[in-house]
Order: sequence, then structure tokens, then C-alpha cells
Amino acid sequence: MSTDATLSSLESQLADANTVISAITNQLGALTRIADALCDCLSRGGTLYLCGNGGSAADAQHVAAEFTGRFLRERRPLPAIALTTNSSTITAIANDYDYSEVFARQVLAHATPIDCVIGISTSGGSSSVLKALMVARSLNVLTIGFTGNRGAELAALSDHCFMAPSSHTPRIQEAHLVAWHLVCDVVDERMTRCTNVSEGESP
Repeated sequence: MSTDATLSSLESQLADANTVISAITNQLGALTRIADALCDCLSRGGTLYLCGNGGSAADAQHVAAEFTGRFLRERRPLPAIALTTNSSTITAIANDYDYSEVFARQVLAHATPIDCVIGISTSGGSSSVLKALMVARSLNVLTIGFTGNRGAELAALSDHCFMAPSSHTPRIQEAHLVAWHLVCDVVDERMTRCTNVSEGESP
């Protein structure tokens, strides 16, 4: 590929990415509801459990780190666990049962009605993520989904869902990262304020 062709391809991809990111504006209502739900869960002492496969597994771990560490502000650590990190658990369940059970059995083991299970799937059709949300709903646990614009199956299992305005996996993943950073900022600010008030500062 010539230099001009490479440049043209990069410009086209960047323009496409910018279009998708800009369209997130149309889903700020969904992101507001997600941020509110996460704050409610954390405020009542709940834990966030996140799951996904491949790049979505990386997103689950990234988001859990933003909550247990910090995003932008100093505050107490917030309980968030990625169900993608224990290789012994994942391989044992996949070997003894089926890969589709790797998150669902962890949800069944750990989640309670004050918690939240978050499923991330660009396609919206990942069986392991869908089963995790199904089990969460059977336990009366709040469910949140992150998917693309064809992820109706995952959205149907989610109390709140962000559907990235694209069907192209790289664009969906990019939109998910931006959306999560927006949500993290709201949660970060609100939970920091709540922590400061509980420690005696003026609201």
C-alpha cells in the first residue's frame, strides 16, 4: 500500500471513529441512568461485578481498576471486581462444565441483591455474558449492559444498557471506553462528595 493510500485509510478510519464518538451524545440519558444506578449500588454497600471476553474482558478489568483505585479524585476505594482475572476459576469451570458458565457460576457464588452485574459484549451475543446476566436477574441483582447497536439480546437482559452507535467491533470498543470514562467521572465525583460529607465536610 502506498503512503497516500495508507494516509487515506487512516483518515477514513479516524473520521468513522469521530462520527461514532460524537453520536454518544444521543445516549447521554442512558449513561446518566447507568451512573445513577452504580452510585445507588455503591452507596448501599454493593459490589460491582464485571464480565466480558477478549477486548471486553480488558474493559472489565480497566473499569474495575478505575473504581478500586481512582479515576481522577482522591476518595475511598469502591468495590468492583472483574470476573475475568482468576485463571484457575475460569479454566476449572470451562473444563468441568462449559465455557458459557465461566461468569454465571461466579455470579451465583458471589452476587447478592444489593450488588450489580455488568456485562460487556460488542456483539451482544456472547453466551457467557448473557448467562451471567440471566443468573443475576434470577437473583434479583441489578444488571447493566454495554454492547453495540445490534446487541438487542444483551439489552433485553439489562436493567440499563449502553448500545454503542455502531456495528463495527473497533468502533464499539472505542465508544465503550469513552462511555465508561464519562460514567466513571460522574461516579467518581459523586462518591467523592459523599465520602467528604460522611467525614464531616460541608456538602
